[in-house]
Amino acid sequence: MSESKKLTKKDITMLGLRSSFLQASFNYERMQAGGFTWAMLPLLEKIHGDDKEGLSEAMSDNLEFINTHPNLVGFLMGLMMSLEEGGKENHGAIKGLKLALFGPIAGIGDAIFWFTILPIVAGISCSFASQGSVLGPIIFFLTYVVIWVLRIVWTHLGYNLGTKSIDIITENSETIANSATILGITVIGALIASYVKINLLPVIKVDGGIEVALQADFFDRIFPNLLPMCVTLLLFYLLKKKQVNPVVLIIGIIVLSILGSWVGLL
Repeated sequence: MSESKKLTKKDITMLGLRSSFLQASFNYERMQAGGFTWAMLPLLEKIHGDDKEGLSEAMSDNLEFINTHPNLVGFLMGLMMSLEEGGKENHGAIKGLKLALFGPIAGIGDAIFWFTILPIVAGISCSFASQGSVLGPIIFFLTYVVIWVLRIVWTHLGYNLGTKSIDIITENSETIANSATILGITVIGALIASYVKINLLPVIKVDGGIEVALQADFFDRIFPNLLPMCVTLLLFYLLKKKQVNPVVLIIGIIVLSILGSWVGLL
């Protein structure tokens, strides 16, 4: 570290670890601001030293509204610490940078983690668990551990890139988010075909006394997995367009499944 640097690699690593508590004081007025400021406070104190006025201004700016992705927030924290350490006297510019970047970072994080990585890993883990293998929960748990450890990497990356990262994020955030979303949707579509099972039991007799299984000989030959797709799209429509409570949909599926089995339909 150069002499102008006040923060060490250990400080940045601790910042990444403290970012785990981003939502520890979550509220609907300032969202994650309390945890955001708390995570950076030791580094702000080290940077500003005896400059109580500068420290107070930095804390006040960071206590304003922020709502970004918990797994990638370390990148933004590292970037801001780089600017604070660089002797930036205009806290308004740093605050404006935070306001400009926390939205794109949230979009990238949602697309990568919530819509892509975790659905894929959950599908794989459920496959193992449904076969009685203990690898299912172990894989899912280890994935979360890896994601948690990577927050240290993002924090160092943001700190080391500094202002160079601004153009990278603003120019490529939409492309990265869209690509991850497309991949996630593709995987989720495959999971629907693999894990949503609807088997119709009725058998229809046709000319000549030939028996035709409604599911195996009709639906599956014309359009395999048609019924799972239709049910999934119906649930999505009710959830997205009609704002039906997910709990109501879950209970409805359970009730219909029991009734269908009782009457011999399923």
